[in-house]
Amino acid sequence: MCLTPRIGDSKVLESRETDDGTTIRRRRVSADGHRFTTYERIELPQLYVRKRSGNREVFDRDKLATAVKRSVGKFLGSELEVEEVVGDVEKLLRRAGDDEVTSMQVGNAALDVLAERNEVAYVRFASVFLDFTTLDDFERILRERRTR
Repeated sequence: MCLTPRIGDSKVLESRETDDGTTIRRRRVSADGHRFTTYERIELPQLYVRKRSGNREVFDRDKLATAVKRSVGKFLGSELEVEEVVGDVEKLLRRAGDDEVTSMQVGNAALDVLAERNEVAYVRFASVFLDFTTLDDFERILRERRTR
């Protein structure tokens, strides 16, 4: 039994364009009644991420979305909002005009986007990304946010 629905055997229930106009979100239902969501976006040239280890890998939107969801919990309202955060991060990274960014640049871009959307999500992501180990780390980031 296949648990993954086939897009060809599905019907679109609802289509919605993201605010920035670069992605279309479609709610679908498969022939056997399973509901699922697909995202269509413009395919741009590959963006690569240079890891701390020196390895180079293709920028993975799903990997970033998972990291955001895991670190911020339910402080973002929906999958669509997570998708918008990831899209905004990718836009920031592409604005630099380079085809390669560092993992630090990815994390900092995510912090910038989350700071504008939700302060608690920002602090939670910062605690994971910046590897907080003490309460002083939290206090420092909160002081920095309040002075901005």
